[in-house]
Amino acid sequence: MSDRIFEVTPQIRQYTELARRHDTIPSELYAKNNVMRGLRDLNGNGVITGLTSISEVYAKEIVDGKRIPCPGELYYRGYNVKDLIHGAAAEGRFVFEEAAYLLLNGELPNERELADFTAELSSRRTLPANFTRDVIMKAPTRDVMVNLAKSVLALYSYDVNPTDISLENVMRQCMNLIAIFPRLAIHSYHAYRYVQGDSLYIHQPKPELSTAENILHMLRADMQYTPFEAATLDMALLLHMEHGGGNNSTFTTRVVTSSGSDTYSTIAAAIGSLKGPKHGGANVKVMEMFDDIKEHVGDWADEEEVSAYLKKILEGEAFDRTGLIYGIGHAIYSVSDPRAEIFREYVGRLAEEKGRVEEYRLYETVARKAPEIISGNRKMYKGVNTNVDFYSGFVYNMLGLPEELYTPFFAVARIVGWSAHRLEELVSAEKIIRPAYIETSERRAYTRIEDR
Repeated sequence: MSDRIFEVTPQIRQYTELARRHDTIPSELYAKNNVMRGLRDLNGNGVITGLTSISEVYAKEIVDGKRIPCPGELYYRGYNVKDLIHGAAAEGRFVFEEAAYLLLNGELPNERELADFTAELSSRRTLPANFTRDVIMKAPTRDVMVNLAKSVLALYSYDVNPTDISLENVMRQCMNLIAIFPRLAIHSYHAYRYVQGDSLYIHQPKPELSTAENILHMLRADMQYTPFEAATLDMALLLHMEHGGGNNSTFTTRVVTSSGSDTYSTIAAAIGSLKGPKHGGANVKVMEMFDDIKEHVGDWADEEEVSAYLKKILEGEAFDRTGLIYGIGHAIYSVSDPRAEIFREYVGRLAEEKGRVEEYRLYETVARKAPEIISGNRKMYKGVNTNVDFYSGFVYNMLGLPEELYTPFFAVARIVGWSAHRLEELVSAEKIIRPAYIETSERRAYTRIEDR
């Protein structure tokens, strides 16, 4: 292969400048044509593009005929996720499998139904013969999401009926993907570490273990974990499982599904969406930001010193100089992100167990001060608060999960939501999703090439 294909040549730079010149749309045209950039208005409200019964992101209530921001709530099929987590914990169960049954089938399972569903998932955790060697081990990259997408697309070739979009066949494919996503992600990570010089070990999942337990079992060299570590990861998977039809990767799932495409192509497209740092990769940026804060703030307990450095970050003078305090603010939640609130119930206890209470207190200081600083320095159309990414990276780090797997584990959870939305789109929707764009170019007369 010629090295020229990796070179940014003068011609490429010229083409880039031409593209930049012609692709830049004047900002005033958006307002003139009442176009909602990013399909959102200034208050963060999304443009309604569909209906769903799968989940609800609740952030506003009607008071005297006006929509007023309120503490956020997240519902799966009408059930508050807090009740799902606390209910399962009180009865000594893991919640991931129970919530997956709920999202796919619309109802909470009884004991027999949950046992059957868990057994069905367990029976589908197998990969095709030599798949790890022939697909996952081939050219692995640090970006495990790329390997995950590659693996999903490769599974098309192993399926005896890949293009059939009948509900029964799609349900079969979705159950398979939900079951094997943890293996695909973890094997991809170990394959990458192996080509970097680390020892290679592949642990097979155990049928008697939950999804969260199997993740820790397969990931760790000694296959050991504590019950609280497994419970914490189980909770994290539940909170990342679903978040309404409007988030970028789920909307991608519905868009591709509406075209009549197969399950593997659809889910690969969703993975491509989730891997973007504006979507699934945000918790990595939070961790990088806190590493920077810990390096430049001498006394983590000094709130004035912490606040001063946060102002530098906000003003683009520190960290990555983007002017963003990562993990603060959300497109929908104004008062509180319920997922962040639930994470807080676990993060303090986990910090004590891992001997990282001082770091936890720094997180709490930033969580308290950052919204005040942002509100005081910028024109705000809505409130800001800690979001789920603020704590999730810290939790994953304390669990000893490698940074390369933060976003893939998001996908391990979100494959359930994607599957539910794919099924709903197939059942309820009748038309391909095709939004409209307004053309801004002026008409031009064609000229012969010698006259240009």
